Amino acid sequence: MLFGDDHVRRYEETDGEVGYTWLKGTPILILTTKGRRSGQPRKSALIFVEHDGHHVVVASNGGALDHPAWYKNLVADPEVRVQVKADKFAARARTATGEERAALWARMAEIWPDYDEYQRKTEREIPVVVLERLD
Repeated sequence: MLFGDDHVRRYEETDGEVGYTWLKGTPILILTTKGRRSGQPRKSALIFVEHDGHHVVVASNGGALDHPAWYKNLVADPEVRVQVKADKFAARARTATGEERAALWARMAEIWPDYDEYQRKTEREIPVVVLERLD
């Protein structure tokens, strides 16, 4: 099973031929943020869904008490890069709120039911992030 940096590397080397489809058939994209302290590119392999022409990801961190580093990075600088298979593009990230968040959470939990368990494990509201293509 691919995970972490190895997942990112294999995905990029093969334009997603290896790594796009992950556990339980979930689709994966590569999100590149700018490190909020280092300024260096930081890459993460994330489960996603497409919704209204945008890509949606969840900052679950497995239900940990704190947000994942990639989410903190995009809050500091919402200009990100996204790779879906061989398609690479610039995007602007925003955190969904209210009814939009609830609807997108339901879609994400359909493809990865563990998200509901992650939310039960933590007191923080797990962010749902919309990646809006810029080009």
